[in-house]
Amino acid sequence: MDEIDLAALERIIAAALAEDVGDGDLTTLSTIPADARLRGVFLAKADGVVAGLEVAAAAFRQLDPAMTFAAHVRDGDRVRPGQRFAEAVGPGRALLTGERTALNFLQRMSGIATATRRYVDAVAGTRAVILDTRKTAPGLRLIDKWAVRLGGGQNHRAGLYDMALIKDNHIAAVAAHAASPLSETVRRVRSLDARGRPIEVEVTTLDQLAEALAVIPPVDRIMLDNMDLDTMTVAVRLAHGRVPLEASGGVDLTTVAAIARTGVDYISVGALTHSVIALDISLEVESL
Repeated sequence: MDEIDLAALERIIAAALAEDVGDGDLTTLSTIPADARLRGVFLAKADGVVAGLEVAAAAFRQLDPAMTFAAHVRDGDRVRPGQRFAEAVGPGRALLTGERTALNFLQRMSGIATATRRYVDAVAGTRAVILDTRKTAPGLRLIDKWAVRLGGGQNHRAGLYDMALIKDNHIAAVAAHAASPLSETVRRVRSLDARGRPIEVEVTTLDQLAEALAVIPPVDRIMLDNMDLDTMTVAVRLAHGRVPLEASGGVDLTTVAAIARTGVDYISVGALTHSVIALDISLEVESL
């Protein structure tokens, strides 16, 4: 997900605007003259990491190409309460009609980036990389995962199509027909995937880990699901760097540092996107 799909982004913004505007912004059309020009100043009302500046700008441009957007910070920068960090200038009707949509994107993405930065800071000095998950808002995965990157984390798979993640339910479905269910599940995925996409296997015990490590050729990553710290430490020692290990489950800001110290390579955190606390940002409108 290193590259942003601009066409997909434009569709997401268009859908959000259509949802809000419908057949017209009655209040704005009734009160703002067609030739009025206004300035909207984005004001941070809390400490955080700003993300979504380009999305906010694009929302205004979709309403009226004459809108201009100037940011005084970059996506991924920290902002402080009271900081005026960006402004949109142009036709007043477009500014007021797009205000809520632009703020919704900006506040959500900044909330995700802020949470991600806290987790990244918490594991500083270890080898662990913070990852997101697929626990994103339906239809907003592109911007949710973009916000994670702007906060200093990395993306796990974008969806079901770009990486195979073999979980307990997949292995259980194969178990009745195989002596080594985990190995057989990997074999089936490999045999049906002409594109050779990465494969990750979820394990919950050290015995399953041993089986996953024995797969030839090696899988690309092993997920340690809901293991306690002592078991994870043993898992890291058993893997001995042969296959990257990802910790998952029971991760929050009170536990992530200790998990990182076990020596795992990755830590996935669903809360980055499924429990977003929007960053408090306002838009103050001024006459030109």
